Amino acid sequence: MNPDHFDAPGPSSRGVLRARGRRGLTFTRKHTMTAPTDEIAELRERINAADDELIRIWHERAELSRQVGAARMAAGGTRLVLAREQAIVDKFRDALGTDGAQLAMLLLRAGRGKL
Repeated sequence: MNPDHFDAPGPSSRGVLRARGRRGLTFTRKHTMTAPTDEIAELRERINAADDELIRIWHERAELSRQVGAARMAAGGTRLVLAREQAIVDKFRDALGTDGAQLAMLLLRAGRGKL
């Protein structure tokens, strides 16, 4: 079930979430307000570690991109190569959808600066 909308439980539906799917069908499932706090804490630690790694990789990629741009300009080339940038945007869009294309644009800007 991948619902588009959840109705919050009301006085007549305690403990039940109602979800309306794309075709207007209503699904219900039990909902508890408490979750295992140890599990949540462990998952959040893993998310924090992933975030730290993403930030590290972001900085590394930006620096590598700046070095490529400097080397290209020192050799008499242009600061950026549009075909290369488009290939990167396409790669991220293919892997991650529309959000991937936006992420690629941010990555490119971090390495080369604003156009």
